[in-house]
Amino acid sequence: MSADDGDLENQVELEEKTRLINQVLELQHTLEDLSARVDAVKEENLKLKSENQVLGQYIENLMSASSVFQNTDTKSKRK
Repeated sequence: MSADDGDLENQVELEEKTRLINQVLELQHTLEDLSARVDAVKEENLKLKSENQVLGQYIENLMSASSVFQNTDTKSKRK
């Protein structure tokens, strides 16, 4: 085995290590992006839950204030 073969082997190893390092860095960035997206979705979910509670309470208040939804027994009294 000549010195050139050793240099070539070292060069191939170095290129492989560089490729793997770049792949790891890319995967780390992808993980960071996904983690940030999950956090944003969780925050949006909490906001939507809160809005749904407010809307639910609003609908309940409208229904209790409306005569249409009160005393559903009046239909049976009309017979």
